[in-house]
Amino acid sequence: MTACSSKPEESHLADLPVLPPQPLDESPDGVRMIEIDGGHKVWTKRVGLGKTKVLLLHGGPGATHAYLECFEKFLPQAGIEFYYYDQLGCGFSDKPNDTSLWKLDRFREEVEQVRSKLGLENFILYGHSFGAMLAIEYALKYGATLKKLVLSNMTGSIISYETYIHELRTKLDPGVQDKLESYEKDGKYDDPQYEALVSQYLDAQYLCRLNPMPEPVERSLKQLSKPVYKTMQGPNEFVITGNLKNWDRWNDLPKIMTPTLAIGARWDEMNPVDIEREAHIMAHARYAYCPNGSHMCMWDDQASYFQQLVPFLKA
Repeated sequence: MTACSSKPEESHLADLPVLPPQPLDESPDGVRMIEIDGGHKVWTKRVGLGKTKVLLLHGGPGATHAYLECFEKFLPQAGIEFYYYDQLGCGFSDKPNDTSLWKLDRFREEVEQVRSKLGLENFILYGHSFGAMLAIEYALKYGATLKKLVLSNMTGSIISYETYIHELRTKLDPGVQDKLESYEKDGKYDDPQYEALVSQYLDAQYLCRLNPMPEPVERSLKQLSKPVYKTMQGPNEFVITGNLKNWDRWNDLPKIMTPTLAIGARWDEMNPVDIEREAHIMAHARYAYCPNGSHMCMWDDQASYFQQLVPFLKA
């Protein structure tokens, strides 16, 4: 009897993917706590394995990674490895009681420390809303580390945002406008009735148009860090009084040489025309439009969103 050859088995083994070694401080489910300046720790989690690596920056400021969980349905299947990351003061990360930490420049440096300790080189940085603002700041200083950049649902300045949100507000019923102004005049931003008005006439129309809102979105909103949000943004999306109020990068966007995808949506609280303008003035950018989406178009217009995002990440 002729002995069986081992060559077919050797050929089969040779075709198996070679997986990188798991970092010693990474849990079996991909979680790593990254120590940053000040001795604080921030939470990260790797999802999937692949040559294309993406770091996600959530919005808020002060939200959590939770509302980006829909990415798990689309990116790993395309061979894309991505990293959740709760910024300091948010989600599973440390929550120091020090409002002096809630500054854009410090968050930018935090991203660089996270990037370095995760070992990401020539990677893709994705930012949504405030996360896109943070991504712009990062790209302007650390663009050499980037392969690509995604700016989702963020205009080039807070002034542009305020102009458009005021325009949306003037379209409300005059009685609703009067009620909002009455609460705001008295500084009653935490009044449940005022918060209900903002939720009904802003959040349900321009934040996420799904009813009910997806559970991860609800979870992220419930876990919103009020110290971070109020220090940087203000009382709510209608009223901007925080330290981001004067942020403006329109004149600096052309300096970003990284290939970029700028994503806007029809029902966004950010003017989609402004976001298209971003793509036009940046050297190597393209514009993606979600005709049925809002600020959370990764949820309420998933077909348009991921059909444009995934090929850009993979190309």
